[in-house]
Amino acid sequence: MTNAKTRIDETVNANDVVLYMKGTKEMPQCGFSSRVAGVLNYMGVNYVDVNVLADDEIRQGIKDYSDWPTIPQLYVKGEFVGGCDIITEMTLSGELDTLFEQNGVSYDKDAADKIREANA
Repeated sequence: MTNAKTRIDETVNANDVVLYMKGTKEMPQCGFSSRVAGVLNYMGVNYVDVNVLADDEIRQGIKDYSDWPTIPQLYVKGEFVGGCDIITEMTLSGELDTLFEQNGVSYDKDAADKIREANA
């Protein structure tokens, strides 16, 4: 277990934005992972994707690490942000923009606005 925790620690602290997901950003393996990856991809966010299906230790380890039962999980600057529902809400409310701005994460503001317009 320590191994998984250490690996997760290193990944979330070495990268500005990390998405623990089922599948990859190019080929998500579940609808929730696909939705979050889709938002990040569309907004042009540079992020690291970790496929939990490829590693059982990480798949369980990430749930213990965040004390959050579901995948996907988004981390920004080492902090757990949330899963699919939270990220969706934050995208639509503009909170995700603010979080990225506060943490110096570049993203496409026009794309973020388009997501909100499409879901208004």
